[in-house]
Amino acid sequence: MIGIKIICVGRLKEKFYIDAQKEFFKRLTGYCKPEIIEIPEALLPQNPSEAEVLQSLEKECAAIERKLTAGAYLIALCVEGREMDSSELSNLLADCAGRGESKLNLVIGGSFGLHQRIKDRANMRISLSKMTFPHNLARIILLEQLYRAFKITEGGKYHK
Repeated sequence: MIGIKIICVGRLKEKFYIDAQKEFFKRLTGYCKPEIIEIPEALLPQNPSEAEVLQSLEKECAAIERKLTAGAYLIALCVEGREMDSSELSNLLADCAGRGESKLNLVIGGSFGLHQRIKDRANMRISLSKMTFPHNLARIILLEQLYRAFKITEGGKYHK
């Protein structure tokens, strides 16, 4: 069974996000070994300078790097990533499993995205949409899409 670690910058605070995460996490346990790691988002002033943003991204990057699983296939979720539909994500997971990739790390950045070092280190970059989502909602969308991808592979009725 493939291990999927989702490393997220920021904590879920709203109950509806927490409940949605619990639900999809529970559903995923039938298909993979899911793990969610939360990295504290760097605190910035209301209108941070570019230098302050870069410093916060560096701090978050170092925390993310400490949580990455050695040898895992790394996917960075970022705006410049490749968009794919649910079937393509299903194929990606199946391809990884077929290549013997037993561990995946997926990284979701905070309000200012991900440090370039994480993007450069990634095996793949994915964008959830051309639209902009709060990173808390992006986490829920990712969890749902991972579940959908496994259901597609299974041939279940969840994906129509």
